[in-house]
Amino acid sequence: MLRNALQHHQAGRLAEAERIYRQILAIDAHEPDSLHLLGMIAYQAGSHDAAVDLIRQAIAINRKQAAYHSNLATVLRAQGKLDEAAACCERALALKPDLVEAHTNLGNILQSQGKLDAAVACQQRALALKPDCAEAYYNLGITRQAQNKLDEAVACYERALALKPDYAEAHGNLGTAVQAQGKLDQAVACYERALALKPDYAKAHGNLGIVLQAQDKLDDAGASYERALALKPDYAEVWNNLGTARQAQDRLDDAAACYERALALKPDYPEAHHNLGCILYAFGNVDEALARHRRALALEPDYPQARFSESLAQLVKGDFANGWHNYESRWQTKEHNTPMRAYPQPLWTGEKLASGRLLIWGEQGVGDEIMFAGLIPDVIRTGNRCVLDCDARLKSLFARSFPGIDVVSGGDPGQNPELEITAHLPSGSLPGLFRGTNAAFAATTSPYLVADPVERERFRAQYADGRRLIGLAWYTKNRQTGPSHSIDLSLFTGLFARSDIRWISLQYGDHKVLEDQTTAANAPILIDRSVNQLSDIDRFAAQMAAMDMVITIDNSTAHLAGALGIPTWLLLPFAPNWRWLQSRDDSPWYPTLRLFRQPKLGDWQSMLQRVNTAL
Repeated sequence: MLRNALQHHQAGRLAEAERIYRQILAIDAHEPDSLHLLGMIAYQAGSHDAAVDLIRQAIAINRKQAAYHSNLATVLRAQGKLDEAAACCERALALKPDLVEAHTNLGNILQSQGKLDAAVACQQRALALKPDCAEAYYNLGITRQAQNKLDEAVACYERALALKPDYAEAHGNLGTAVQAQGKLDQAVACYERALALKPDYAKAHGNLGIVLQAQDKLDDAGASYERALALKPDYAEVWNNLGTARQAQDRLDDAAACYERALALKPDYPEAHHNLGCILYAFGNVDEALARHRRALALEPDYPQARFSESLAQLVKGDFANGWHNYESRWQTKEHNTPMRAYPQPLWTGEKLASGRLLIWGEQGVGDEIMFAGLIPDVIRTGNRCVLDCDARLKSLFARSFPGIDVVSGGDPGQNPELEITAHLPSGSLPGLFRGTNAAFAATTSPYLVADPVERERFRAQYADGRRLIGLAWYTKNRQTGPSHSIDLSLFTGLFARSDIRWISLQYGDHKVLEDQTTAANAPILIDRSVNQLSDIDRFAAQMAAMDMVITIDNSTAHLAGALGIPTWLLLPFAPNWRWLQSRDDSPWYPTLRLFRQPKLGDWQSMLQRVNTAL
């Protein structure tokens, strides 16, 4: 009977196997193999407590069966009882040193404990005992991947698949490894192969969604996440990932619902708390967003993205002292696109240097470099000799505007002995030194950038026709902010109907595309093909300085206009970027800015009516 039951068990006919095991136990309640195997069926069904009880009954009857101890370790590992599980494996190996499954189990447990080198040693012993063990190669691949040895992990998964081509889990893990290597198309192929072999493989559906989302295929990603959730409705991680996809689609209500579902399933899930906080920020609920970010940090103190998001919420509330302190966490976030420079000189803390020169280097985008350059006058007032390293497109403009310092671009100035650099600081860290309170913004100089006066007058003469010259920028290509910050030109119809304004495009982008947009919207906007707003910022600054006024969305145009001291009206979404603070209609960064805010999420129409009235 036991052999018959075991055949059913190995064939996956668990109900029939269980029925026979129970028949055997009805005859002999102390038959250890049946108790042990019935425990394994309970484990396969997810009944871990029952499994532990049954296997321990088997061990009480026959303590010398190494397989019992090894399989008990498997169940205890699934319960998260790693120390107990490791002890069970040790007992199994004391009884049978060549038990491959026990070496493999112990390796998996050590891997879960973060003891990766010891895990590798166990998995390699398993392979020495059984070189054709696909499962051992698979497990070794998991550990190598945890060690971030991706090439070795890929080789292990490929070896497992050479031994067992229909190994769905190995195809799936190979997908995660090549995905980590940035080979997204190959990862998609791996997940699709895994799913062809095992259509109900929820993890592979979820991982496929991650890759498709990274490829910006948001609809397909959402569909993959939803298939994973149909198979496993309590899959908190996939609910969270679906939320990020919906958020990227600007479906904020749906995203919030996904994060809340993830947290209902897993209340101690720091990523979901953080992501929900970001949605609450977008809804304008800054205090609630802060609470979520702080909950994420309470659960995972070393969570740079949550710390950075906390800083943005603090800054938008005007809590500059705490906000700038936490803003330094930007260097540890994935989204920060500027690496910290590893110079031997120390970071500057605001002091007068005893010798040498101070290097300030730009970070993030052009708009950020322009905004933070507003603190260069503060740096000059410290009495230090200064070198400013900026984007090459800003070099001419900055050199004209800050004649008291040396402006360079590239060439790694911190390593150039001729410059005599004795301290350095990224420009985004300057506000922490000079703008720690709202009152400190009184030191802001306006304007602090100076356009080429000759070029400005040429543009002015070229455009002048007796009407007011108003420059306009209406969209951004930024993937994260574009959907919420950009405005369709058709919504400006009321403003374009005015006969006293000549509209000049200050919008960056391909001129032909811009002309097509203006034609489609019947927008009377002059697009000057002699100006490339992206590649020649000095000329762009002269064009902008020729305007009587600028009206712009939140992009680099707003920063350049503000720095040049041009009267500028800034059109902000309902939940604006941190630097524009809350509620107020002016900006401490740029005294000539006037802020217009959406009264509710997505409502550009009523805002533009207010702009038209104000004009």
